[in-house]
Amino acid sequence: MAGPTTARRGERDRKKSPSGPPSSGEPSGARGSRWPRRPFRAPGRRGLMIILALLVLLGAFVAWALYGSNWLRVQRVKVTGVTVLTADQVTAAADIPMNAPLVSVDADEMAARLRARLPRIRTVAVVRSLPHTIGLKVTERKPELLMRSGGKFVEVDAEGVRFATVGTAPRHVPLLEMAASDSPSLHRFGIDRLRRAAVGIARDLPEAVRKDVRQIRVQSYDSITLELAGGRTVAWGSGEQGARKAKVLTALLKAAGDARHFDVSVPSAPAASGS
Repeated sequence: MAGPTTARRGERDRKKSPSGPPSSGEPSGARGSRWPRRPFRAPGRRGLMIILALLVLLGAFVAWALYGSNWLRVQRVKVTGVTVLTADQVTAAADIPMNAPLVSVDADEMAARLRARLPRIRTVAVVRSLPHTIGLKVTERKPELLMRSGGKFVEVDAEGVRFATVGTAPRHVPLLEMAASDSPSLHRFGIDRLRRAAVGIARDLPEAVRKDVRQIRVQSYDSITLELAGGRTVAWGSGEQGARKAKVLTALLKAAGDARHFDVSVPSAPAASGS
């Protein structure tokens, strides 16, 4: 009896073969994937204990590095911004504990201590610089006016703060004379406000005029007089409209340079007289 034909044997062999191409409805990679995906598994109790132990060790190491080791300790103080004060004066007033952990330095407390011990300091920034330096960035108060005190001079800054007493008057800083002891303005406004009005005048003056001002005399709130070099005087009036009055005075000095008396108390109607 004759066996199956060649075509039938080939068809039977293809049906038995497992490596044939996938059917048209099945993705090509679904049946042939060699690495099946495994679901994520959270670490077990033992793994969590190991992680926790590592975190504790890391925290202990950081604490030791900051406080217990010699890596981050104060060994140097750097002072910047001083002009009248010296770096040694600032360092001594700061009273920084040398070889203390850098992280233990209280910046706010140190800044307050410096301002209290050295009133000439207006602001100070305390900066920790790794690994061993404390930086002190100082801004000093600048005198706008001087007040006589015996044979010395008290410096007054732009805020009206009396911050230092010096034996020699700084150049180009006007002298303040408070002559308002019998004025009702003293009781109405107070000495501090009258002083701040005089400070505002000095601050409003341009440098070219300010260097010629020898004295600012306050008799009342509405009666402030400037004495310039060469015996010249300026009736300023009150401290109001200071910037405008300063501009008017500057122009008046140029236009009437030979005059002896100037009046800018009403800046819209300035006057000059005498020669």
